[in-house]
Amino acid sequence: MITLLLMVLAVEPLWPAGAPLAIGNEPADAPTLTFHLPKAEASVHAAVVVCPGGGYRNLALGHEGADVARWLNARGIAAVVLAYRLGPRYHHPAQLLDVLRAVRTVRARAAQLGIARDKIGVWGFSAGGHLASSAATLFDDPDGVPKGSKDPIDKESGRPDFAILTYPVIQMAGPLMHVGSQKALLGDTPPAALAEKMSTERQVTARTPPTFLFHTTTDKAVPVENAVSFYLALRKAGVPGELHVYEQGPHGVGLAPNDPVLSTWPQRLEDWLRVRGILSVANR
Repeated sequence: MITLLLMVLAVEPLWPAGAPLAIGNEPADAPTLTFHLPKAEASVHAAVVVCPGGGYRNLALGHEGADVARWLNARGIAAVVLAYRLGPRYHHPAQLLDVLRAVRTVRARAAQLGIARDKIGVWGFSAGGHLASSAATLFDDPDGVPKGSKDPIDKESGRPDFAILTYPVIQMAGPLMHVGSQKALLGDTPPAALAEKMSTERQVTARTPPTFLFHTTTDKAVPVENAVSFYLALRKAGVPGELHVYEQGPHGVGLAPNDPVLSTWPQRLEDWLRVRGILSVANR
């Protein structure tokens, strides 16, 4: 039986000296990290940066943030919920800067947090899934680090060691894209080359980390082909991946605790984390 308790540290600024590309001094200009740590006796030393969804315009910090952190903590995994910058106030590359900074921050503080530097993942939902997939594919992109930064955190690797994409927005071009997310992230009329670049299934390489994907066929907001196309790109690149597509289910279900069928999908994720060596048998 899982008995670990959720512990929440104070919310911290992602960029203590001010976010790059900031256009003001409002809360919307200051992304944050909230650290949720399992009890010290947990035997698994891994961490996940959690990116809630919301179409790049809002953040579902409850069922795609705090609830997810609680699920991870119960399995001995540290969770760091990222409140990233949103459109239309901010467009790319602000969001990419934020998610890679989050990964780098966790890696820089690995010893303090009691986690392994090579067990730091990203988990995103919907538009947050697109952001997590961006971290998994664009971690070396020049746009993902502040120009001329001397901050030692920005010297850390931003590459996640694994990724979890939950009903993710993936495509930013073509008929299957989520139009609202594209406009919020890239603007009303993004250049074709930028939309192509930010279609993350086209950016998968052999260096993309192992990835778990969950989607439903009847998702009316984000077509299931988004997850399928990313999985097929993983296959082509020779990257380990696991895709679970449920026949029925709406968009935005989170962990689906009240659905007798969809509530089984987190167990598939737990199994995958164990197969990948991220979760031990002891912390079932």
